[in-house]
Amino acid sequence: MVMTNNTNNTNTTNDMNTTNNTNNTNTTNDMNTTNNTNNTMDTAATGPVARIDFARTAPKVFKAVIGLDAAAREGLDPALVELIQIRASHLNGCAYCLHMHTNDARKAGESEDRLHMVAVWREARNFFTAKEQAALVLTDAVTRVADAGVPDSAYAEAAAQFEEEELARVLALILAINTWNRIALATAKVAGTDERRG
Repeated sequence: MVMTNNTNNTNTTNDMNTTNNTNNTNTTNDMNTTNNTNNTMDTAATGPVARIDFARTAPKVFKAVIGLDAAAREGLDPALVELIQIRASHLNGCAYCLHMHTNDARKAGESEDRLHMVAVWREARNFFTAKEQAALVLTDAVTRVADAGVPDSAYAEAAAQFEEEELARVLALILAINTWNRIALATAKVAGTDERRG
């Protein structure tokens, strides 16, 4: 009798544990699935997470970047300035800055042909002067600095085309647009909007 009870108790306990474990697992899995689904649906329903307005929340830093940008472009050919900014924005995947600078280039008289060729400039060198190509080589190297640093060949090509002070401004412009790209991407700026217009 005791053995039967123990067997029954053991079976009952095992059945209960199995049932409970199964139920707990199912309940947990169902809850996780439900929660994951709900979280996904909440994000989709509300849109992207709101990001800071960098100009408003860090005005001194924002003005400093504007100052860097303005000082860098001083004395540079406006067409060259836009080519550098467009190329870096391509490489960084910054649609906000790409839209802005292609529009600026058009307003400054840049041709559609050249604008289309910036993304593939190495295969379309005939669209760009030797000086522009040297600036694009340097833009590629500095923007992709994590890949291989800035090769001597890239620097030498730029140094052969620009006087020292002009080369320093080209380099500063490349640094400025890379900063702008990162600000725009980190704060989720929307392509097609231009906050400079007020």
